[in-house]
Amino acid sequence: MINIVVTGAGGFLGKNLCVAFERMEEVSLKRIFSSTPDKKILDYIVDADYIYHLAGVNRPTDVKEFEKGNVDFTLKILNACLHCTTPPTIVFTSSIQAELDNAYGRSKLDAEKLLADYSNRLIINSVIYRLPGVFGKWSRPNYNSVVSTFCYKVANSKDIQISDPNLMLKLVYVDDVINSFVGQLDQRNSGVTFKEVIPEYNITLGELGAAIKSFPSIRKSLQTPDMSNDLDKRLYSTYLTYLNKQDFAYDLALKKDERGDLFEWIKSSSFGQVFVSTTKPGVTRGNHFHHLKTEKFLVIRGEAEIKFRSVLSEEIVVYAVSGDYPRVVDIPPGYTHSITNTGRNELITLFWANEIFDSSKPDTYFLNV
Repeated sequence: MINIVVTGAGGFLGKNLCVAFERMEEVSLKRIFSSTPDKKILDYIVDADYIYHLAGVNRPTDVKEFEKGNVDFTLKILNACLHCTTPPTIVFTSSIQAELDNAYGRSKLDAEKLLADYSNRLIINSVIYRLPGVFGKWSRPNYNSVVSTFCYKVANSKDIQISDPNLMLKLVYVDDVINSFVGQLDQRNSGVTFKEVIPEYNITLGELGAAIKSFPSIRKSLQTPDMSNDLDKRLYSTYLTYLNKQDFAYDLALKKDERGDLFEWIKSSSFGQVFVSTTKPGVTRGNHFHHLKTEKFLVIRGEAEIKFRSVLSEEIVVYAVSGDYPRVVDIPPGYTHSITNTGRNELITLFWANEIFDSSKPDTYFLNV
């Protein structure tokens, strides 16, 4: 069993890290909060194999709190380690501001020096992360990260203020941080080690604001962010966590006619679009072909016949499909095609097209199979 203590367990990083450790059967987890009595802190640390020292102060009302929260509390943790039978490993969250001459940065640097001193005296082993801006779920707006502040405000229809659009930000995603932290359990640490979280993202404040401000329009355009871009993917995931619980759901435009219903669900410039239709018994949809566009048909309920004919041939190819046996049917260009509900009940079909429909260039030519 690995005995782990997490300080700052109620904070942004602490919550994420504790949730990760809770899933691990080989871990015995102890949490330290600002309200935890000194006696209990000592009891926890005496048996600790790893101490994740995440507690700290970064936005106090009085700069003197930097010294108390970042230096004095670190010293309290280190002095408790004097009672450990074997040197524990302390994983410490410092900041890239430790390289700067400001009150916060100096307090983090002083804490690093304490860790180095106790490591050199073989009382502990220390792993130090000089973190840039961390963003992700459970981050406090107007406190932990500009990303959380922007996401919270945009998700709640509030204006965001961009003081310097050209300001370059360095960011890491909270789950990448946590994965790196947890990975320290597989490392043999000795002395002082500095670690970095990978990947690290660089983006200007203006670019960040523009990306987050674009997210609400997705529900109208149905066009998702570029999910091949890891930063956009993580920003969008973070944005969703700041929606009001009553705003998780949204309606889609439903088109009805004598054949049944149809609605578009999701679109992307990189993967095309997905839409769904219902078709009444005996009704046929399609009887058209495309020059460039390709599609995939997937019947998810009911029975149907999908027919093909090359526009250069009279030969008709027929596929019988059923929602009871999911089967994808590819629609090549140059083949006029149709789908007919051959069952007694409503047919439900999921469609994918490799491009977003453009009414000015529909690439759809009607021709009976």
